[in-house]
Amino acid sequence: MNFYSTGEVAKMLGVSVRSLRYYDQIGLMSPNKKDDYGKRFYSDEDLLVLKKITILKMSNLSLDNIKKILSDITIEQLLYVHKDYLQQKIEELHASVNHTNSLLNSIKLEGDLKWEQLIPLIQEAQTKNRTDDDWNQFFDDQEQKALKEKLPKLEQDSPQVKQWINLIRRIELCLKRGDNPASEEGQIIAEDTLILSNELFADNEELGEKFFEIRKSPEKSQAMNLYPVKEEVLDFLEKAIQLFEEKVLVD
Repeated sequence: MNFYSTGEVAKMLGVSVRSLRYYDQIGLMSPNKKDDYGKRFYSDEDLLVLKKITILKMSNLSLDNIKKILSDITIEQLLYVHKDYLQQKIEELHASVNHTNSLLNSIKLEGDLKWEQLIPLIQEAQTKNRTDDDWNQFFDDQEQKALKEKLPKLEQDSPQVKQWINLIRRIELCLKRGDNPASEEGQIIAEDTLILSNELFADNEELGEKFFEIRKSPEKSQAMNLYPVKEEVLDFLEKAIQLFEEKVLVD
């Protein structure tokens, strides 16, 4: 039979020596062997028990509850507990990736992090019920479902999101140069915007028009937890699209 010192076990399992001693003190897990000086030695069977304790702790069970169920839990039950823990970690990682994408896309839009804009977006995303209530002011259930499936989101890392970001940046460059919506670049932006909009709302043009009317309102956009696009950008885009559509009708 193999025996391992407290230090060796701590290193193998990633558990502190202090925790191992505490487990022994409360009777949760006492080592198989102690020498005349009280030095602890753990067997392979002891290691298995300690591994069970580690897995059960991952599920936020108290040591008292772990002590009660330790001898009764089966390997299958233990695996289900571990699976639940891993699923929770996956969800936490997905949330972290989404928040990181939000930061990166915010930098692309603003050239820097605008914390006063970004923090409310993340906070609202974490309070889903409140956001849903705000959407209910403007759209019915079917419209909400369609929008939430189609609209690009700041936390996404997708070509569609990048296209919308680039449109906004191109408009800002036009404004910086003093280009007007009727300019060549302004009309190209208008056409590109209509192409992207058609991709989003190809089967529901009425919903697209309704959404963009609401998008032009800073108050309504904030209520819906949408990224705050500058008013001058939206004005430029609206005028550019209007001019483009008038030209198409004439041609």
